[in-house]
Amino acid sequence: MNTESTHAVVASHAGEQRRGAIEMSLAMLMSGTIGWLVVSSGQTPMNVVFFRCVFGGATLVAVCAAFGFLKRRYFSWRMLGLIGLGSAAIVGNWLLLFAAYSRASISMATTVYNTQPFMLVALGAVFLRERVSASTLAWLGIAFVGLVLVVRVEPAVLARPGRYIEGVAYALGAAFLYAITSIITKRLKGTPPHLIAMLHVLFGMLMLAPFAQFDQTPATMFGWADLIALGVLNTGLMYVLLYGAIQKLPTAMTGALSFIYPVVAIGVDWFAFGQRLAWMQIVGAILILLAAAGVNLKWRIMPERRIE
Repeated sequence: MNTESTHAVVASHAGEQRRGAIEMSLAMLMSGTIGWLVVSSGQTPMNVVFFRCVFGGATLVAVCAAFGFLKRRYFSWRMLGLIGLGSAAIVGNWLLLFAAYSRASISMATTVYNTQPFMLVALGAVFLRERVSASTLAWLGIAFVGLVLVVRVEPAVLARPGRYIEGVAYALGAAFLYAITSIITKRLKGTPPHLIAMLHVLFGMLMLAPFAQFDQTPATMFGWADLIALGVLNTGLMYVLLYGAIQKLPTAMTGALSFIYPVVAIGVDWFAFGQRLAWMQIVGAILILLAAAGVNLKWRIMPERRIE
């Protein structure tokens, strides 16, 4: 390969990474506004998730048809079985996370939700026999300290347990279910990710249809606009951007850019709803996000020796 061709390849690769970085950044910005749309819609978590699946499913069907992913060769009974399990987990994830927003605030729920990398590591160690490094255990300890600071479980709170503690528990449950979804999705190698996302929301729509409260749908066009935006933009378009970015970017950059999401969510919560974390909670949030970054980006803070 001559010098001119080499330069062309390098330039093309750099251009592709730039596009991937823009797509990932846009996807994370959109993800950070999900809490705003959920709360602004005024709907129950059940209705929000149902209509997210309806509008997101319609968008992703069109996307998968355009990409040629609706062909029979992409489907099998094993694949559909795993998709069904993954759908139950992702729908449960959304229900718990959206319920947490109104109980512990968007900022708090999002921060606690970012403990998911540690749950994924734990599940990987148990079910996939993946090894856990000493550094990962150290980051887990840091995240736990951060979680204690964020939650601020004081005697007065424990004496009259209420929606706040409930919201934190929901966010932790949502993180656990997301980790389960990730473990299941790892077993779907060869299945286009856009198709997985489409089937998740379609299965979710079928699962939730009997429980949707159609007599309590939005009374104004603004409420419907929130639900449509959540499904079309913050589900359909967001997944297209996200998966497009993942294909173009190295893992480290994908992990680094993913932290735009919690920062935007906390900023949106402050701007839209006036929610502010106490300084001790801010320290805790920084520790959790730093620890999550350490695990995602494989930063070493301990010797190389691995622990089985």
